[in-house]
Amino acid sequence: MTIETDYGTIDYVEENLITFSDGLFGFPNLKKYLFLALDENEDSMLLMISVDESKVGFVLINPFILCPDYEPKLTPQELSCLGAEEIGELSCYSICVVNSDYLNNTVNLKCPIMVNPETRQGIQVILENSSYGCRHEFRSFFPAENVAGSQNRED
Repeated sequence: MTIETDYGTIDYVEENLITFSDGLFGFPNLKKYLFLALDENEDSMLLMISVDESKVGFVLINPFILCPDYEPKLTPQELSCLGAEEIGELSCYSICVVNSDYLNNTVNLKCPIMVNPETRQGIQVILENSSYGCRHEFRSFFPAENVAGSQNRED
């Protein structure tokens, strides 16, 4: 199969798709996504493109790269939905909002994308009772002395 995107024509097979039975927040009707590595030697940042609507895409980042002590906690129902017994079986990604100055990029730690790589099922969850916010600036993850004008995390 092929999909026409802003990045060119991409060939894929159905088995490579991640299915979100409930869609994503704001996109409930878009169920199937293709995950593409932005750098073929590195999977810490991905592009997630809807095959239902190829103009819809998201930049994903492994949240543990920015926040090594990140601890998303899923409910038993969320684990069951993904066909997992524990969170260690899953891959975790955060949606980024990309700006021209990468330090102004934000990452959503409150609503991670969780994927079971075995079943190719995914869900987006809202982490209840957590201190994680929806718009953490990248600059908040770097020591202040390394970034001029650094700010604290933003919720």
